This record gives sequence, structure tokens and C-alpha cells, in this order.
Amino acid sequence: MSDALREIVNEIEKALEDEFLREAVRRYTENYYHSLQEILEQFPETKALADEVRKVREAVIDNLEYYVDNAMKAIEGMGGHAYLAKDAEEARKIIGDIVGSERIIVKSKSLVGEEIGLYEYLTSLGNEVWETDLGELLIRIASQKPMHMIAPSINMRREDAARILREKLGLDVSEDSPVEEIVRVVREFLRRKYVEAHVGITGANMIASDTGSIILIENEGNIRLSSGFPPIHVVVTGVEKVYPTLIDAFKAAIVAMRYAGYPVSRYINVISGPSATGDIEKIAVRGAHGPRELHVVFVDNGRLEAAKDPVLREALYCIRCGACQLACPVFREVAGYWGGRVYSNGIGVAWTYITEGIARAGPLSMACLFMGRCKQTCPLRIDIPGLVREIRKRYMSTLLKRK
Repeated sequence: MSDALREIVNEIEKALEDEFLREAVRRYTENYYHSLQEILEQFPETKALADEVRKVREAVIDNLEYYVDNAMKAIEGMGGHAYLAKDAEEARKIIGDIVGSERIIVKSKSLVGEEIGLYEYLTSLGNEVWETDLGELLIRIASQKPMHMIAPSINMRREDAARILREKLGLDVSEDSPVEEIVRVVREFLRRKYVEAHVGITGANMIASDTGSIILIENEGNIRLSSGFPPIHVVVTGVEKVYPTLIDAFKAAIVAMRYAGYPVSRYINVISGPSATGDIEKIAVRGAHGPRELHVVFVDNGRLEAAKDPVLREALYCIRCGACQLACPVFREVAGYWGGRVYSNGIGVAWTYITEGIARAGPLSMACLFMGRCKQTCPLRIDIPGLVREIRKRYMSTLLKRK
């Protein structure tokens, strides 16, 4: 057994010993499917809308470089700055040059940020970086692996959260504190950081190629504050997040929200350039109450090559709703312990292949049971078992060549 495969087996064995983890995942999954069923009954048009989004995603991936180029021009036309980073190292450097050092940074949850190691890089430059999503904050300060792309702290009890916040940040909460009190204390702590921050960093759920508009979906309100309070807003996103039009992007946002288990998210933010005002003598001035600078960093890191792969390209259709993870029988037993460093479960195997290569993704593919529930649940009908099967095939081929 290879070292990489042994590492995966050890992670899975560790997870299987955690009875609380499985119970927490079971409860979350049951609640999710109950909510999803109600949502699809309340909004029966959602499935047809998902089919529309699938067609849009196919068209975008067919012409990905064209749509990315258009989006970058649109962002520049609205007064923002757009960059295309070929890999994680270049993306970090671009963002590091924008941010500098000795700065306070408030950051929303971003899988692409995790992918390129952005938090670690910015802190190495001497910056004070704060995760503002509650689940991501807990996972970060506890030095744990995120368990789900939407709900990273799915494995954490109220008592665990209180202990971590008290021990790591010195916040006044105890194991007996109700969830409402824990949230209140974190809210007060982060409010000071939003006001003090020099830079806000977010991801992007969708970007409209025609207008350069960035759509950010959330429930907590932390993204709105992270993107609106600091004088500089940096967006880090994968190139695949582009859509031909703003209407297309909104359709995808609706599908993503509903399949994430929400009839509608609490906040849908649309950002089109830095803040501006023309109220005095109709003279346009950038930087009113919101950021005076907007920087959007598009990250390739294997995506443009994957778009040309007849099998792997389908992974780029993913809208990050997280539904496939909750359908996966392996996930129900081990949660995010099966999957890559950032992207977990079946779709995570494909994304690990795209961003880190076959040596990392190949061993992960060996844990898939190919039951197909992920494909059945995915709103865009992504053939996740087919993706993993192809990656396993390529991995086995590389092993045979070594012999």
C-alpha cells in the first residue's frame, strides 16, 4: 500500500471511531433532506431552472477563456482591477502585493482561498487575518479540517465551540452557554475587526461576464460586512465561476441556494465595481461609504486545462451547493475526512485532481463506492461517479507504468 493510500485509510479509520461525528452528520443530513423536499415542493420550477443552468454551464466551459476575458474587461470598465493567475503561487503573489504587510484583514469563507493557501501566506507576511464565517472561524482557530463545503463545522457541538472560543480567543463563554450567547459574543468580537480592517477578502459564487458583477450568497451577513467596510476589497475566485449574463448568474444563484437547503438565502450581494458617488456637481468619486478599490483575482490552477478534458470538464459545472456530499454514503460515515486537502468527497476527488494532480487525487478515488446517489441529488446532474471512475482508471494506469 502506498504512503498516500495509507494516509487516507488512517484518516477514514480515525473518523469511523468518532461516534459523535456520525451522529452529527446523520442529524444534519436528515434535516437537510427534509428542507430540500419542502423547497422543491414549494418551488417546483427549480428543477427546470437547474436544467437551464446546466446548459449555460456547458456553453461557458466550451468557451471558458472567452468568458473570463469578457468578465475581466467588464470589471476594469466598472473601475475595478482584474487579474488572471495561472497557479496558486501567482495568485498568492498578486494578492500579497495588493495587501502588503502589517494589515488587519477580514475574510469570508473561500474554497479557492483554501486551495491556494491564502490564509497561511498572508499571515506569513505579518498580517492579522480573521475568518468571519462562524463555522470557518471555529475550524480555523481549532486547526481542524472543514467537514463540508457549506457547513465546515458540521462536526462541532455547542460545548466544543464555546471551549475553543474561550481557550483560543479568550471570549467569555462556557460549555453551558446557549448557542444564541455564543453567536452574540462572536458577533461583538468580529464587529471591531470589521471596523479596524484595512482589507476585506471574499470569494465569489458567480460572476457575470457581461457586467462584471460579482454575486455573493450568504446567511450570516459577514460577507456583506467584509466586502463593504474595509477600503480595499479583494475577490479571489476560480475562472469557472463566470456566466454569460447577469440573468444567467442569478438563475444559478437561485438553484444553488435551494439545493443548499434554503428557499432563499438571507443575503444576495451584487457588487459591480468599487463604491462611488456623483452627488456633488455630478462629479464621480470612487470610495464613498464602501471600498474605494476592488481587485478580482481569477485563479486558473488547472481549470483551463480541465475544460479541454472530455471527462474532467464536467466537474467545472459544479455550483458548490453541497448536495452531493450529503447524499454520499461514505460522507455519512466519515464526513470531510474522505477527500482532498480542500475539496472533499466524490466531487472533491475531481477537484483535487484538477488543482493538485493525479498523485493526490488517485488514492482518494479508491474510497468511492460508486452508488450514484451524488449524481441523482446534484441539481446539474454531474456524473460524479463517472469522474471518480475515470480518475481511478488513470491512477491505476500510472501505477502499472511504474512496475
